[in-house]
Amino acid sequence: MNQTSQATSAVAEAQRGIRYRVLLVEDDADIRELIRYNLAQEGFIVEEAADGVQALEKVKRRVPDLMVLDLMLPGMPGLQVCRQMRAERETTHLPILIVTAKGTEVDKVLGLEMGADDYVVKPFSPRELVARVKALLRRANPLSEPDSGGGAYEKGRLRMDFGTYQVFVEDQRRELALREFELLKFFVQHPMRVYTREQLLDMVWGRDTFVEPRTVDVHVRRLRQHIERDDANPELILTVRSVGYRFNPEALG
Repeated sequence: MNQTSQATSAVAEAQRGIRYRVLLVEDDADIRELIRYNLAQEGFIVEEAADGVQALEKVKRRVPDLMVLDLMLPGMPGLQVCRQMRAERETTHLPILIVTAKGTEVDKVLGLEMGADDYVVKPFSPRELVARVKALLRRANPLSEPDSGGGAYEKGRLRMDFGTYQVFVEDQRRELALREFELLKFFVQHPMRVYTREQLLDMVWGRDTFVEPRTVDVHVRRLRQHIERDDANPELILTVRSVGYRFNPEALG
């Protein structure tokens, strides 16, 4: 199931009163119960997995609306699970919230670079975790937003279809994660203007986001790998030192 059909399904389920389905991957039974209880109290359907292999089996049977993922799992580490989710077409856009005791900046950046959408460090506030889950689901369900209809962008070697979430660079399809797609969409719709990391967080992630400004840098780096001729010497997404980023459509040719 692609991202568009997943989003359409989510909207249809919401209209019928069916709840969002969250897959909780956590080996600590007490923490798993704490998270499960708080999500269930907010109306979520929670499926549980105690390790990475079990999680992959559950995803294979049914792709959830969101995954809450611990990093330090027995057998298959959480980062490997995350990487595999991003490698599979059916789960490329699956929102992933990492919950872990590994809270250094290096750990956070690594988790985001592996494809996570957000990062919560243990010990955590259950209310904050639920709020982050809700924020990720709002961002992953753009069909519910008034300005998120169809449309397209085409200039030079870059082509985007806003309705189907497809991106082509020199006629080659690029598989972007949802957040990467939204960030690129924002850039092409607001060319040349410089935006700070905080502004990008507000406008792309949403004002109720809890992620740090460094998150923008990680997603820009991944986006450059998809669309730049040489991501080490970017021409499209330019860094404005000590300020932020701007999109330069003139480099598209």
